[in-house]
Amino acid sequence: MRLVSLFLALALPASAEPTADIVILGEVHDNADAHLGQAAAVQDLRPTAVVFEMLTREEAERADTDRSQTAAAWEASGWRDFPIYAPIFDALGDARIIGAAAPREAIRDVYSEGAAALFGTGAARFDLDKPLGEKQRQKRMQLQFEAHCEAMPMEMMVGMVAVQRYRDAVFARAALEALENYGPPVAMIVGNGHARNDWGVPAMIARAAPEITTHSIGFVEADTGVPFDETRLVPLAERDDPCQSLESN
Repeated sequence: MRLVSLFLALALPASAEPTADIVILGEVHDNADAHLGQAAAVQDLRPTAVVFEMLTREEAERADTDRSQTAAAWEASGWRDFPIYAPIFDALGDARIIGAAAPREAIRDVYSEGAAALFGTGAARFDLDKPLGEKQRQKRMQLQFEAHCEAMPMEMMVGMVAVQRYRDAVFARAALEALENYGPPVAMIVGNGHARNDWGVPAMIARAAPEITTHSIGFVEADTGVPFDETRLVPLAERDDPCQSLESN
């Protein structure tokens, strides 16, 4: 296991008081070095619980009850590449495994029913009942358009932004529940888009529970203007161009 000091994400030693109630560890999903960095941060932080974007509540309970079932629970979630995530689970210690993934059918229904309706009670706490400001709405639609290789109509990005807001609120709620149940510090494993401070999980927590402190760390492959509390540069992962197949059709 390569949990080397290069990837330690928190400056304080493990024995020091944590700097935040909830530490959000962003990632590039297919980058093994990003996950090594997250694992080192978890090992250093020694959280009471780690909240995973990838697992539902039921899948996480399966892994938390019997750690030998972690890989099987991961496979059931539909996420790939468990071996590159395994170092995070190896670093958990006594931390509880918490699932934050919304059911797939709920994600699908957000497109037709909206984020607030699917979230249910407490939607207003996360501002899901309010429309985005026009500047932020346009920026988020453009980012979604580019993330989908500019291959889909721009009007479809409205639903994708609604899904992103819904998921951010669901993740934030799970982190707050973990904090209430197990105490600080809580760590969260999510994609970098959910870890950003301006509208991701940190912003959702700030709206819902302004007394709770957060600290976001983005593990990124290049310099970025995305706002995190800390940015950690990791080597670029080898991957095919995801847009190449679309361009050749």
